[in-house]
Amino acid sequence: MAFCHYTQGMRKLLAEGLATFALVFAGAGAIVVDDVSGGAVSHVGVSLTFGLVVMAMIHAVGDVSGAHMNPAVTIGFYVSRRFPGSQVAPYVASQVAGAVAASLLLRALFPAHEMLGATLPAGPPVQSLALEYVTTAMLMFVILGVATGAKEQGITAGIVVGGAVALGALFAGPVSGGSMNPARSIGPALVSGHLSALWLYVAAPIGGAVSAVVACRYVRGRDCCSAEAGY
Repeated sequence: MAFCHYTQGMRKLLAEGLATFALVFAGAGAIVVDDVSGGAVSHVGVSLTFGLVVMAMIHAVGDVSGAHMNPAVTIGFYVSRRFPGSQVAPYVASQVAGAVAASLLLRALFPAHEMLGATLPAGPPVQSLALEYVTTAMLMFVILGVATGAKEQGITAGIVVGGAVALGALFAGPVSGGSMNPARSIGPALVSGHLSALWLYVAAPIGGAVSAVVACRYVRGRDCCSAEAGY
């Protein structure tokens, strides 16, 4: 039984790492390809790529790990009492490892590219801070509404969460990068060396996710904190 439990735990961490790898490789990769191709992907295409890869990964591993792919989401689920505190650090570590691995592969494929899809404020930092905070709060609020249990994979959940990611990236992307995800920002920042604004992309999404839990409790009452974290 102990071996089975250990194996199940490792499968969850591997699923989170692989899903986050796919998210960063496809999403940040779309930004890199758009740069090197002279805009062939477009901002809309980049936003849709992020949304589509999130949707795909929810269907691929949602029944294994819950397909968080985002430290802010994991922390949000913990604050909402849908996720055990003992698993927060391993999940976050797996997510960051997947993001860094994806960024290293992008570096190998595009060695001349400076940014590798790193997120940096296009205007005043406070502007991007607010955008990342609010868009992550919106995303987490949506996730809390559609997450129903780690063993359930709803078609609607994948579409809705992927759509919320694409929506945030569409309107916030030109200013803040539309990250909404500390791991998504940490990977490219570490590999490219652009660390100056990284604090913003860690603090704002986590704060936004926690705020969404508070809002959910007021709107949904006990139903907000009554299910296991997953889709």
